[in-house]
Formats: sequence, structure tokens, C-alpha cells
Amino acid sequence: MRLLLLVWCALPLAAQTLPDCLDLRHHGKKGEARRCFTGLLRSPDPYTRAEAYWGLAEYRAARDQFRLAVERNPKNPDYKVRWGRLLLERFNPTEAAALFEEALALRKEHPGALVGLALIAAETFERRAVELARKAVETAPELAEARELLARLALEENDPARAIEETDKALAVSPEALDAMAIRAAIDWLDDRPDTPWIGRILKVNPAYGKAYATGARFLVLNRRYEEGISFYRKAIEIDPELWEARSELGINLMRLGRDAEARKQLELCYENGYQNDPTVNALRLLDSYKNFVFHKSGAGVLKLHQKEAEALRPYFEAELARALGTYERKYRFRLTEPVRIEVYPDHEDFAVRTRGMPGLGALGVSFGPVVAMDSPSSRRKGAFHWASTLWHELSHVYVLTATNHRVPRWFSEGMAVHEETAASLEWGDRLDPEAIRAIREKKLLPVTQLDRGFVRPSYPAQVPVSYFQAGRICDYVAGSFGFDKLLAMMHGFAARKTTAQVIQEVLGISPEELDRRFLAWLEGETRTPVQGFEEWRKRLESLAELAHGGKHEEVIRQGPAVRDIYTDFVEAGSAYELIAAAHLALNDKAAAAAELERYARAGGRSPALLKKLAALEEEAGRKKEASAALARLIYIDPLDEETHRKLGDLWLEQGNAEGAVREYRAVVALNPLDQAAAHFNLARAWRAASNLEQAKEHLLLALEAAPGYRPAQKMLLELVTEPRP
Repeated sequence: MRLLLLVWCALPLAAQTLPDCLDLRHHGKKGEARRCFTGLLRSPDPYTRAEAYWGLAEYRAARDQFRLAVERNPKNPDYKVRWGRLLLERFNPTEAAALFEEALALRKEHPGALVGLALIAAETFERRAVELARKAVETAPELAEARELLARLALEENDPARAIEETDKALAVSPEALDAMAIRAAIDWLDDRPDTPWIGRILKVNPAYGKAYATGARFLVLNRRYEEGISFYRKAIEIDPELWEARSELGINLMRLGRDAEARKQLELCYENGYQNDPTVNALRLLDSYKNFVFHKSGAGVLKLHQKEAEALRPYFEAELARALGTYERKYRFRLTEPVRIEVYPDHEDFAVRTRGMPGLGALGVSFGPVVAMDSPSSRRKGAFHWASTLWHELSHVYVLTATNHRVPRWFSEGMAVHEETAASLEWGDRLDPEAIRAIREKKLLPVTQLDRGFVRPSYPAQVPVSYFQAGRICDYVAGSFGFDKLLAMMHGFAARKTTAQVIQEVLGISPEELDRRFLAWLEGETRTPVQGFEEWRKRLESLAELAHGGKHEEVIRQGPAVRDIYTDFVEAGSAYELIAAAHLALNDKAAAAAELERYARAGGRSPALLKKLAALEEEAGRKKEASAALARLIYIDPLDEETHRKLGDLWLEQGNAEGAVREYRAVVALNPLDQAAAHFNLARAWRAASNLEQAKEHLLLALEAAPGYRPAQKMLLELVTEPRP
């Protein structure tokens, strides 16, 4: 009787097909779908078994069956596409892409293969994703998934109208296209319409479709609305606790906001249940490394620094953090209500884990609302990173995002941050680079209403940095032509959920098209000399380098200034500044060399070697103040160089700046130099000059502990012990 019952129960399962199982899953009938997929395991067809194992989340078995199916049917592109989608779902885009390409070789313009490749490109915000998805639609207009992908890509580019158009087309093909409806819901949520009707329609089709909330969460996060994104990821896993991708994203975003304990809990749950993609694993490793970091409360902020460099960096980051916060509070007329947390990573890969999945980011720092993560100077090539400029950039984001409740287009937020870099100092910020010159010359700058696209999905390799440059210069233009208050008014307009076009019209009193026209005319005037003279400059710089290499120093000095003045922003290695200064030195004209290196520094030059040379020349000429200024610039570029701190400490002490000398000599001690005795002795001298005799004695004792026979320390300690107290 029991055997008959088992056979009877199995009969309807055996009769069900793969489309039946997929339909049950589509409608959220998980138990029935699982029984259906289990029944398909009896199929003699390895492809059917592969799909069944996939439906049961038995991924290795599914992979093996797909391999067998392809071996038996090597000319079937559909099998390769489905196998590729399994690999893509299980964190192997490289092998997935190879299978999609093989499918296209078998059937030109296979729509499923095109969609697969588009999905891979979409993960890294490549423009190719749009092109591939469009080609899939042209090949198979009935393919709703391709339309859904186009809608997603449009919304990523902040183009909701185009996204709605594509979702409508997807729903016309498939009225139950869940992802299309999820994108419509996301559009409503982004527009602050929480009671969207689309979520009801989705849950009517599939009550367990937590991915709808995860889709909304993803778009909220892409728009830097992290708190809301976290709440939507929570809703997603509340509906579907096994939606591991959403749970992983929840953990990563909790981590972004500094909620590390809960982040670890969510990420470990993913890992323990087999969801071990790179972001999950790397985030857990990064959390493990946090034991090596220390926290310092600093005024209205908190510094998180690696213990190996915390003592050396802390005084400089504290001072710059306080200066930036004070400046922005006055400029933006806005006070933050919670401390800012600054995380500084000496390993660039750790920083990369913090910023994974965010489009259009510079490679140096990122702001997650009140939390800023950035590279440490030690993680970058010396001279390639101005840490203070990066800090001011990211803190501008903190204020702009907070003041607008994170309702601000990317172009404006980035533009304000770039503007603030050079507002803090004309020597800071990125210079006009060759890629920006090329974009201006080739008319590649985007209209302001489309500028967000340049950050999210670039159409040419340099478009992201060019978009940073353009956005910053637009804010420079508005501040210079209309006044900084207009930038504040634009912030308030965005906070009120107005579009770029509306804000420009209402605040500036002109259309976006008119702003584009005026801005481009202004920019062309500002950059006319380097843009028009770029090719001539390039050729003449090559010639100048040849003259320098040939030892023709007089010719370098004669021709160099004209080359330099065509493109004054070029301060990279081999610049005209460097060649001219070297020629002056070769002729022993140290004053002229120093003057040229000062021009280089004021133009934003960051070579530690050249700035050290400038400081040495100024000191040799008896210009102690100017020498100190050169070394102080260098602290913003390479604050972990012992020699720089020691020399600057010497100069400050000579000039009576005891406080500055203490700071510099403390940095030397923190960097654990070989000559510990001299380091502590110098710090003792500074403390003595600052009238802190107890600290002076302490460091003299440390100097003698390192070198018991160190005579200068012995002598000063005797003086301090015997001299009468005031």
C-alpha cells in the first residue's frame, strides 16, 4: 500500500515539465516548485536535469549536467546560454562570457547570449551594456528580459522617462514581468512616492518576490540614499529570507555606515549558506582587519586610522578635518547633527572593498553620508595623491548630501566637491589634463541635464574624469558669474526634489540650454591657450626635453617659458617647469631655479623630489619662511616621510614656532626612525621651547634609553634638572 501511495504521488510530478516548474517559481509557490524540480531529476535529458538541479539550488550538480548536455549537443547555443547564466549567477562572469560568445558563434545575434553579455557589462557600468541589450531587443522584440534590462540601465543613468518607456514595452510583451514592475516601483520610491501601486501588483503575482524591494534598495543606494536602501533590503529578506544577494548587500551597506557588528552578522549568514561571492568574502576579510585600526574622537569627527600609521597621521588629519568642517559650516550655513567618521586605508584593496558597486567614483575617496572612506597616502605612489584635497572633496559631499537629504543629482554633488578643492587652495584639486583638453576640443562635454550619464555609464574611456572636471567647472562658473549663494539656492532646489532643468531655470533665471551655451563660451575662453596650442605644446615639450638631455641648458632656459605658458597646468613628470629649473641649476643659478620651482608648486606640482629641492634652495638662500612653506606643502602629499618632518621641525624651531616643531618632531618619533635617540632629543628641544619641561624630560629619558651615552641628551637633562623653576 505504501509503495502504491508513493507511485501515485510521483505521477503528477513526472508529468510536469520545465515550464511548469518555472511558472510555479515565478508565482512564488516555492514548495510546489521544489517538488516539481525534484520530479524533473528523473528525466533522461541532461539539460532538463541541469535546470532541475539549478531550481533546487544544487549548483555543482547543475553545472555538471550542463557540461554533459553541451558535450552531447555541442551545436545547441541555447544550452550554452543557460549554462552561462548559471555561472553568472554563481559569481563566474569570465567563464559565463566565454559561453555566451560560443553561443553567438553558433547563432549570430542570439538574443539570450546578448542579454547575458549585457548583464556582465552592466555590473561594471559599461556603455556596451546598453548596446548589447538594444541589439537583443532588435533580434527578439518579444524578449521581455532585454526590455527590463534597458529600463534598469536607463534608471541608472537618471532617466526615469526612458525607463518607464522600456518597462511599458516589457509589460506589453509579458504582463507579469516582475522586474519591469519592480523598476516602476523603484521610480516611485526614488520620487518619494512610498505608496506605489506596483508593489501590490508584484506581490499579487508572487507574494515571495523580495527581489522587488531589493531592486528598489539598489537604486536608492546608487543615488546615495543609504538609510532608505538598508530599510528596503530588510523588507526584501523579510519576504524572502533566502534572498542571499539582498542579504549580502544589506551587510555591505550596514558596513558602509559603520554598523559593523550587524554587518558581520548578515554577511556571515550569507557565507554559511553558500553565498560566497567576492563582495561577501572580501567584506568579511575587511571586517576581520578592523582589529588593526584605532579610533580617535576629534571634535565633530571620528578618525579611524591603521595602528601602524595612526600616530603619524592623526595630528594632520585632525587639523584639516577641523578646518574643513568649520569652513563648510559657515559656507553652507548648515550644521551636521552627527559626527563625521573618516576611515583611512593604507591598503587600496581594502578601500576598493568599501566602494564596490558604486558608479563614477574617483579612486581616492567616497562618502556614505556621514561616513567617509579614503585611501591613506601610504597606499598611493608618492606625489600622486593630495590627501587633504581628497578629504575636503569628500567632506563637501557630507554637507551637500545631508543638507539635501540625499536628493541631489550626481553631477551637482561632484561638481560642488571639485569646486571646493580649489576653493580651499588654488594649488589643490586636479589640473586641466590632456583628456579634458581633448574633450573640449572634440566637443564631447555633455549638456548639463545629461551630465549624470557621464559618471554612470561612460561612452569613452576618459569620460568619468572628464565629467568630474566639467561638473566642477560648471560650479566654478556659477559661483563666479552668479555668486556662491546661487549654488546654495540650487542645493535647496534639489532638496525640494526639483530636476536639474527646473533648478537652473528657477535659480539662475535661464534655461539649461542657455547655461550650456554660456558655460561653454566661458570655458573655451578660460582654456583657449592650452586647447588651441596643445599639439604645438606637445611637440615643443618633446623638443625641450631633447635639448635638456643634450645639455643645452641655455636653450632650455630661452625656449622653456614659452612652452610652459602654453599649458601651465601641466605639472606631471617631465614638465617644462622641471626642465627649466634643472637647466638653471646646471648653470648654478639657484635663485632662478628656486623661482621656477615656486611657479611649479603654485601651479599644483606635487613631486616630493622637486618640492624638497625647492625647500633646500630656499633654506640655502636664507629664506627660512619660504623653505618652511615648501615643506608644509609636502606634508599634504607625503606625510609619512621622516626627513620632511625632521627638516620642517628644524625650520620651525629656528623661527620660534615651538608648537609647529613639536608636531613635526612627534611625527618623526611616530615613524619609528633608526636614530631613536636623536628623534626623542629633537622632540625634547621642541617641548622645552614650548615651556613644557615635563614632556621635555620624558623624551630626554627616552633618548637616553635608546642610547645611554648620548651626550646632547645628558647635557640638556642636567640643565633641566639643575635650572631653577620660574
